[in-house]
Amino acid sequence: MKWPASLQGRLGLSLGLALTVLWLLAATVTAVIVRGELNEVFDSALRETAERILPLAVTDIVGREDQGVTQRLAPIREHDEFFTYLVRDAEGRILLQSHAADPAVFPPWDGQGFRQTTTHRLYSDAALQDTIRITVAEPLAHRASVAREIRMGLGLPLLIVLPVALAAIILAVRFSLDPLRRFRARLEARGARDLSEVPAGDLPTEIGPLTETLNSLLARLREAFEAERSFAANAAHELRTPLAGAIAQAQRLKTETHEPATEARASEIEATLKRLTRLSERLMQLARAEGGRLRVDRSADLRAVARVVVDDLGRAIAKDRIALRLPGTAVMSDIDPDAFAILCRNLMENALRHGAENTTIDVTLTADGMLSVANDGPVLPRDTLDRLTTRFERANASTDGSGLGLAIVAAIADRIGSSLVLKSPRPGGSSGFEASLRLPTDVLGSGLVVDA
Repeated sequence: MKWPASLQGRLGLSLGLALTVLWLLAATVTAVIVRGELNEVFDSALRETAERILPLAVTDIVGREDQGVTQRLAPIREHDEFFTYLVRDAEGRILLQSHAADPAVFPPWDGQGFRQTTTHRLYSDAALQDTIRITVAEPLAHRASVAREIRMGLGLPLLIVLPVALAAIILAVRFSLDPLRRFRARLEARGARDLSEVPAGDLPTEIGPLTETLNSLLARLREAFEAERSFAANAAHELRTPLAGAIAQAQRLKTETHEPATEARASEIEATLKRLTRLSERLMQLARAEGGRLRVDRSADLRAVARVVVDDLGRAIAKDRIALRLPGTAVMSDIDPDAFAILCRNLMENALRHGAENTTIDVTLTADGMLSVANDGPVLPRDTLDRLTTRFERANASTDGSGLGLAIVAAIADRIGSSLVLKSPRPGGSSGFEASLRLPTDVLGSGLVVDA
């Protein structure tokens, strides 16, 4: 038998088996004791019967006119005679016998006391100087039948008591393990990045040290992650001011110099500093995605945020290359609008930067919260798609980019309980690329409105 994996199953099975074995053992010992007491009672009854019948038999036999004649007592009414007897003289002649007595089962006289054959238990006694002898016999089958009925009386209740007791054990174990079950449910309900302390006030004292160890580990992990995110965010933030100053100096150098080589070198420095600025911004976004609160208490319409991001990119770099499709009704969600804006901007910039030049990217937000961004371009192999959400991974190393855009989107998707799906070619086409994820929504709408 395979031992159950669960603690509840192990406790229930072990306690049930132990209780069953103990009860069966108790019933067996009780039956043995009762059988011994029963034999004493039946032996006493045999002896009492012989001692009561013998004086009456002596009086009857002595007062007879015809000596040596066998007399069989007739029953008053039909009944089962468990005790039978014979009264014999010194020569072994039968003088008196009960109506159901079978002389064949009575052995020859061999003295006073108890005897036992293969079929009967007997008691013998004598009177008048051993001239009148009585032997009372009881079938062993009668005793076995009584003992069997006693065993049945002891065993049959167990068929009812044992299942009830097992059910009570299971309920008691289940009730006792409810705190553990609630603790497990709290752990299962937590997100992968939720490192807050797990409440464990109702746990048994035996599990308390384990809970304290777990919460201590979570606290150390939380502190380590917070230190890492804080360092990345602070470092990126502190770089913004000196980078902006360096870019301004490079631009000023370009305007003040008249040497082509110096101007080219200043332009190269400016471009490098701008890439470093974008990288620092991405690092701050990644720190926000991994450490900030991305679900808020109030819901907002995501359509307005999407329009703002599209308008901003259109003025900066897109030049009417973004086709935005929105539903006719509000898409209400409790995702942080800033986090949603970061998510949209990274998806759109990724499509603009890595898609085919001078082609339109399609941005679609459906009423049930499905956001997809698709662009034209060459088909990417599956192993490349699997690596795109890795930090500092780019599909094309020759393109300008930090390699953090899709990693930021994947981190946000994971924090809001969704997942980023990458497809190439784009659905319905033979080329291109599409990134999509489902956002948490409150209200479902219908119909699409196409924005330029």
